[in-house]
Amino acid sequence: MEQETIQQNEQEQEPTVRFSDFGFKQPIMRAIQRMGFQVPSPIQQKVIPLILEGHDVVGQAHTGTGKTAAFGLPALNNIEWRNGVDLLVITPTRELATQVSDELFSLGRFAGIRTVSVYGGQSYRRQLDLISRGAQVVVATPGRLLDMLSSGKLEDFNPSIVVLDEADEMLDMGFLDDIKEIFSYLPQQRQTLLFSATMPEPIKDLARHILHEPKFVSVTKKETTNKDIRQLYYVIEEKDRDDAIVRLLDKEEPEKAIVFCRMKREVDRVAELLQAQGINARGLHGDMEMRERMEVIKGFRGRGIDILVATDVAARGLNIENVSHVFNYHIPFDPESYVHRIGRTGRAGKKGTAITLVTPLEFKELERIRQKVGTKMEYGFVDEAGEGNEDIAERFSELVRASGIDDTAVKIYESLTDEMAPQKIAYKLISIILESGLLKPSGTGIGLSEEEVKRMMAASGVGEKPKKSGSKRRRSGGGRNRNSSRR
Repeated sequence: MEQETIQQNEQEQEPTVRFSDFGFKQPIMRAIQRMGFQVPSPIQQKVIPLILEGHDVVGQAHTGTGKTAAFGLPALNNIEWRNGVDLLVITPTRELATQVSDELFSLGRFAGIRTVSVYGGQSYRRQLDLISRGAQVVVATPGRLLDMLSSGKLEDFNPSIVVLDEADEMLDMGFLDDIKEIFSYLPQQRQTLLFSATMPEPIKDLARHILHEPKFVSVTKKETTNKDIRQLYYVIEEKDRDDAIVRLLDKEEPEKAIVFCRMKREVDRVAELLQAQGINARGLHGDMEMRERMEVIKGFRGRGIDILVATDVAARGLNIENVSHVFNYHIPFDPESYVHRIGRTGRAGKKGTAITLVTPLEFKELERIRQKVGTKMEYGFVDEAGEGNEDIAERFSELVRASGIDDTAVKIYESLTDEMAPQKIAYKLISIILESGLLKPSGTGIGLSEEEVKRMMAASGVGEKPKKSGSKRRRSGGGRNRNSSRR
């Protein structure tokens, strides 16, 4: 078997070609121009010519390096434009399937290419109907695709190009046997492309069985995500998640921020939580009417909304200037989603901050994302020590100003004035309230302590020792007034 290996360190070599140099067909080139692509990433520069020439390819690169366009552009350029599925992309999760399908649709829009996402939890009939109407591209998860193939529901299914995306992720999720069985239903004469962030032995063995004389491309990189984005994580208990997001927004004071949630109902609840704290926040998700969605996006683009709480799907494609922070209220489902989320900040040469909340049970998942993306993350902990008295004084003063006067309080005060001065009465009453514990500092910190995280990491056997972010709660002008807009 002839094999060619191309290795490149992205930090050592810069792309020397432009997309216009590849000779794409006019409809594909028009989509490239519309999306603003000019200079290909290293993985794109290396694999696009090989795929255009018809070679099988094994590509190794971290998530977020432009793999979808790397295989999507030449594959869409090469498909035969016939009435039937020509391109099959297999992905490990429904979230990634949706993202890849959307991007391939955008790349093939001017060629009239139809794409269909196939995954569990949705109607078989609807997905099969969409395919039968003339879809040229199917993006599928292994389980649903195998069900359709083994039951004979996909007739005349003969894709000429097959892509395995995030192959090592499918191995980790236990899909390897399903993948092997899927290929038993696919035509022998095909172009096969396999992409993976890592190359464990089972993936190498799979490549040997399903690819024919492949070209091997390996693009290594120390830092996949934007260097202008500082990435932090806070290890918290589940019950503290709401308090953590509120206090982090208070501490960071972002110019504009997006808070990412997994589910639509979570978006609504978190948006309401932030609004109740006097934070100028609005939610954005797929169940909203188009008019309302456009209103929210317009407000966030301008100065009407400071914090956008959104799902991944709702925020896909948003290009908002001056987003200084991204917060992951929950850890994203997969590495691709993580890269997409944090890419909303640190744009146009500006600095950005991405903060992820994880529980101890979710920590291994975060470590998996970090390894797949090939990025550096700092451990964050906001130490409130020494500031509790200031915090209490501020909140107690606000409480006194806002409170009414009860008749019983008047009687108690009048009875005490016979024995002591009014000032002394006030001091004693405040002292009683403080000693009662009814007013406490807003917490001893956000996240587990550095020592607790070290013990957790040692016990789980993952990751490096955390570098504690040097973060003390900053205050200016007495802090924020929660009863007013943040601007």
